[in-house]
Amino acid sequence: MNTPDPRQPRERSFGPLRFLPGPNRGKYPHCHSVYIEGAKVLIDPASDRDRLARLRDEEGVEVVILSHWHEDHFAHLDLFNGAAIWIHEKDLPPLRDVEILLDWYGMDRRKDPELRDGWRKLILDNFNYAPRNPARLLSGNETLPLGSVTARVIHTPGHTPGNIALHFPDLDVLFAADYDLTAFGPWYGDPAGSMEDTVRSVEALKALNAGVVLTSHETGVFESPAPELYDAYLAVIETRERKLLEFLNAPRTLADIVNQWIVYRKPREPFLFYEWAERATMEKHLEKLTACGLVQHREGRFVRTRG
Repeated sequence: MNTPDPRQPRERSFGPLRFLPGPNRGKYPHCHSVYIEGAKVLIDPASDRDRLARLRDEEGVEVVILSHWHEDHFAHLDLFNGAAIWIHEKDLPPLRDVEILLDWYGMDRRKDPELRDGWRKLILDNFNYAPRNPARLLSGNETLPLGSVTARVIHTPGHTPGNIALHFPDLDVLFAADYDLTAFGPWYGDPAGSMEDTVRSVEALKALNAGVVLTSHETGVFESPAPELYDAYLAVIETRERKLLEFLNAPRTLADIVNQWIVYRKPREPFLFYEWAERATMEKHLEKLTACGLVQHREGRFVRTRG
């Protein structure tokens, strides 16, 4: 008999906002969703599939808002084919074509066709991908009347170019999406991801000083989060960099670095995703450290500079 995970968040309401937890604490390939009662708006439909189907049938979903284009946020979008999709204008292209999605992940069809083919199969089979044409393109600082509440769209690039958070000032609630304030730290490994933009975006969210913060993964609900929580979340970037530099005291290939699992700590399933994600994040750090002269790349190996 499986023992329930005491850390699994529960379904909760904050005014008309209903937090819908995803399986396994909303870890990839899942996320947590948010439903806005009365407005029939669903944010990020990749939590529990059966719960979302029940929500559709019993209460209705007329609009789906995607915080960004990643597959662990649209996995059950196929349940809501009649709903209008809203997304930030900068994250539109991957929704229209799976090949564009793979391009955005940096999976070159000439350099590594097997990886690209494997990812295509993963996206199509596991995440119910179908080309979509959103009904509305969102922009930063836009105000959205959503039933009895109003949301302000906050453009928070870094995770993706068009990543958004939603602030509900009348409720003192912030939906921070994948800036999830967990000990794992932020993700910025996509080719268009940015450590610098991530820091700026998280600092902007911290400045809102929201009384309740809802996020997409793991803990999911933070009540009266202290500023130090945001700081600890961002500090993970420096921790990854420090561990990488320590590992590069001897020459290492990129494969050596990936197998060190600095980001994810150990191999995980689906391995195809996690191995790629580890490499992508380390490549971001290597690019930064090489550009500032702390790391050199010689004869297929990376090494920390001395002196």
